[in-house]
Amino acid sequence: MRNVIINADDFGLCRGVNYGIMDSHRFGIVNSATMLVNMPGTEHAVELARLYPELQVGIHLTLTCGRPASGGVSSLIDESGFFRYTSRIFEEKEIDVDQVELEWETQIDRFLSFGLPLSHMDSHHHVHSFPPLIPVVKRLSERYGVPVRNAFGNDIEGMNRLTDRFSMDFYGEGVSVEGLKRILGSRSEGETLEIMCHPAYVDSFLKENSSYCEQRLRELDVLTSDDLL
Repeated sequence: MRNVIINADDFGLCRGVNYGIMDSHRFGIVNSATMLVNMPGTEHAVELARLYPELQVGIHLTLTCGRPASGGVSSLIDESGFFRYTSRIFEEKEIDVDQVELEWETQIDRFLSFGLPLSHMDSHHHVHSFPPLIPVVKRLSERYGVPVRNAFGNDIEGMNRLTDRFSMDFYGEGVSVEGLKRILGSRSEGETLEIMCHPAYVDSFLKENSSYCEQRLRELDVLTSDDLL
């Protein structure tokens, strides 16, 4: 396990995101990414990942963007066939855990069908840390033999965590060279650390589907800064 993982989320969202992630890897410090398998940029992301196999790629499980990868998950979708949940999923009182497990298993199987090694699991909007879904995450981690982003607030017995600690501080107002250096400098001796990031070039799809756009360009600038290389 690497001591520091700089993981770019949303690989596969769109071409602008994919190119931003790959440039942050090739010319910067990003060494890992997690892929959405149900979005318009997925096939493009797969081709890029094949071209640059030194980038570790995991799966970015989702219940909050795009359409499901499986059938038979009617409780998870709206009348248009898209996932009905948003980042406010943590306010939900009930969720069909069996349908979530079916959907996430299908998403992982779709990833594996691309022939890419699966490095680890995390999720869009951190939905894998939603308490009712933690047993699902643990089962999938065991079933597929991969670790999980450590976005859990409490110790989960038996959970195979990717790192000792996970940082979300490189986001929004926290995006700067100095801020990233502070996060890196906060690591204790021997501690493994994952830092989340979202570099991208802003294309029309991203503009229309994300409220976090210009900030991604700033992240790209920082992650490829000569001050960090």
